[in-house]
Amino acid sequence: MKKLVSARQAAEVVPDGAVVSVSSSSALGCPDAVLKAIGDRFQQDGHPRDITSLHPIAAGDMYGVKGMEYLAQDGLLTRVLAGSYPSGPSSLEMPEIWKMIVEDRVAAYNVPSGIMFDMQREAAAHRPGVLTQVGLDTFVDPIREGCAMNARGATDPIVERVEFGGQTWLHFPNIIPNVCILRATTADEFGNLTYEHEGAYLGGLEQAICVRNHGGIVIAQVQRVTAEGSLRPHDVRVPGHLVDLIVEDPDQKQTTETPYDPAISGQVMRPWDSFSLAEHGVEKVIARRAAMELRSGMSANLGFGISAMVPRILLEEGHPKAVTWAIEQGAVGGVPLTGFAFGCASNAHAFVPSPQQFIYFQGGGFDMSFLSFLEVDVDGNVNVSKLGKKPYLTAGCGGFVDITARAKRIVFSGWFEAGAKIDLGSDGIRVTAPGKFTKMVDKVEHVTFSGRRARETGQEVIYVTERCVIRLTDEGLVATEIMPGIDAQRDIIVASGGRVTVAENATLMPASLFLEGPMGLQL
Repeated sequence: MKKLVSARQAAEVVPDGAVVSVSSSSALGCPDAVLKAIGDRFQQDGHPRDITSLHPIAAGDMYGVKGMEYLAQDGLLTRVLAGSYPSGPSSLEMPEIWKMIVEDRVAAYNVPSGIMFDMQREAAAHRPGVLTQVGLDTFVDPIREGCAMNARGATDPIVERVEFGGQTWLHFPNIIPNVCILRATTADEFGNLTYEHEGAYLGGLEQAICVRNHGGIVIAQVQRVTAEGSLRPHDVRVPGHLVDLIVEDPDQKQTTETPYDPAISGQVMRPWDSFSLAEHGVEKVIARRAAMELRSGMSANLGFGISAMVPRILLEEGHPKAVTWAIEQGAVGGVPLTGFAFGCASNAHAFVPSPQQFIYFQGGGFDMSFLSFLEVDVDGNVNVSKLGKKPYLTAGCGGFVDITARAKRIVFSGWFEAGAKIDLGSDGIRVTAPGKFTKMVDKVEHVTFSGRRARETGQEVIYVTERCVIRLTDEGLVATEIMPGIDAQRDIIVASGGRVTVAENATLMPASLFLEGPMGLQL
């Protein structure tokens, strides 16, 4: 069978009513040419219609790789489940997929990325769906939104609470995909796939197995095609007997705004002094205090935002290899990258397929997690997944819910207030004008992390801000460390509307946090 076809020919095999599973993480590993061909075919022929798309991590970005935007057409897309969605600054136009969601033109769900990979695995083995405690008491739980992002989603539930073995669980019944679209670097004529230029393996193998086990079609987009038998078996990540069609796109980008960087795919190792350090400022101060929680030899998970600066703090302090970082796209070790390359790492020790990485996360095998927050409420709940006024400013939950479910220690980083005027000096931080609103609220808009469940399971949780370090206690949010220059009564208690109290034995954070050069961090 001739497997090499054009993108248009691949799009023609997608039937009306298909459930399409897409392997991607923003632009990283995104099979953009195939997705574009499906969107173009619908505009020209009116088919395929009424498809459901499954995205464990977002497909596409807002910077040139459109991904799921090609599918965001009335009549083509009827339902979408994604761990995350394309996101970007408010200066850019809202993506069409987000317009469809907020206008209730598509049934939409935000499902934790790890659970979405679990769904592929359970459906592949013909087991009766996912049974998990990940997401209990968060927006994932049916007692809240049950993952639904709009009214159309809420009318067609995808998760239920069940009792099993004397415990409460969440059950996600199977959604069976019959088309898989993934991406690799090289395919041979038989369809064996290698990933030598990719920054992650993601979940393409598991998604392909799931579709193959249900008699569906697997489409692989690659940069190049070679003769059958010319690939080393140990390099093949997806074997050819799982692949039906191959689409060649020599111009596919490695990740967002990056045609190709060999350090991202582990083909070269960068000198440690080639990495940029965190720019001096308030956010660096926050990241420095977060980094003080680390000890040499730890393994830690890392999220987006201020927390992503923590590895750069270790670089500046001369500890580039003291901590083994693990990120949800699959890189282990090295330095997780920031900005457009977030989700990739340079100088990684290894690349683990995302489904296996999430097993590690869901089971709490790592020592600590560094994550960011949009808002925190009096119960310690955290929202990172929803902003009603401008929804596309956040990508959704991604792997956040999976990571925090059983993490032993969690360090959340963020601003205490939005829009406050801050004077950063050599001896401390001073608030010269109050912000527009506090990030410490009565009730978060979306419960991405449950403070109540964290207390029940004994997780250690702290929130690092530019004003104080807050600890989650049975008495609520208590500031136990104060930033030099901060007036505890005015800048913490009053500014939070009394939602944050200050411990009687609260200590002052070290002045070394404000140094222009290294702070002398010892791990």
